Amino acid sequence: IQGVSLSPMSGNVLNLANVSVVRGGKTILGPISWSVSEGERWVVLGPNGAGKTTLFALASAQIHPTSGSVEILGERMGAVDVFELRPRIGIVGTYISTALPDEEMVIDVVLTGAYAILGRWQEAYELWDESRAVALLTTMGVRELAERKYFTLSDGEKKRVLIARSLMANPELVLLDEPAAGLDLGGREDLLKRFDALSDDPYAPVTLIITHHIEEIPKSTTHVLLLKNGGIVASGPISQVLTEVNLSAAYDQDFVLQTIDGRYTAIAK
Repeated sequence: IQGVSLSPMSGNVLNLANVSVVRGGKTILGPISWSVSEGERWVVLGPNGAGKTTLFALASAQIHPTSGSVEILGERMGAVDVFELRPRIGIVGTYISTALPDEEMVIDVVLTGAYAILGRWQEAYELWDESRAVALLTTMGVRELAERKYFTLSDGEKKRVLIARSLMANPELVLLDEPAAGLDLGGREDLLKRFDALSDDPYAPVTLIITHHIEEIPKSTTHVLLLKNGGIVASGPISQVLTEVNLSAAYDQDFVLQTIDGRYTAIAK
């Protein structure tokens, strides 16, 4: 990111081995095995109830699997202090936005991302932290909002602030749950361009985007995971896996898939 220093990462980023999540006696995810390596940028697709949200919770160290093994950034869930692990993971999700204090200033929303906490308390920040927060807001095109209260922002402005926040701790993995949801066409396209610009940095974190719409897949995406009924339909390089056959199998409907300048669209047959 221009004006923001990121750190190189190494090793396996995410590894799920024979993982299942059971709630109320029902298996809502799994068993699945799936891995993410450094340098990859994933998108997760699938119909409602496919298990996308559960996968997001696992990958962000918010929940533990019922069975199987989850390793995040080389640390195995159940054998690591998640409060030390979570600052290494940047998260953009609705639950973060709704959990922020109503009166929180935008600059503090970003700053508190350094400690993966919600709300400014007694923690101290250095001038470098404040400079980084401002640089991230600038990168996302919302520097002028720094002194605004978060709850006064539009949906599009909130998304940009949350993405800046997710990068504050210089994470090795960034998880984005429907980052373009609720944005108008112009806002969506601008946001996707910023994702592509981020991917140009060789030290940029691995990203995992969950979306309902393939039109929201950034051009820089390298891999795709298709889920259905808690299981994997297909997984791998996006150019090989995002096909009409796989998309139709995931959604139980026949689609015509088109690609224009690295972007995807689909319509029902």
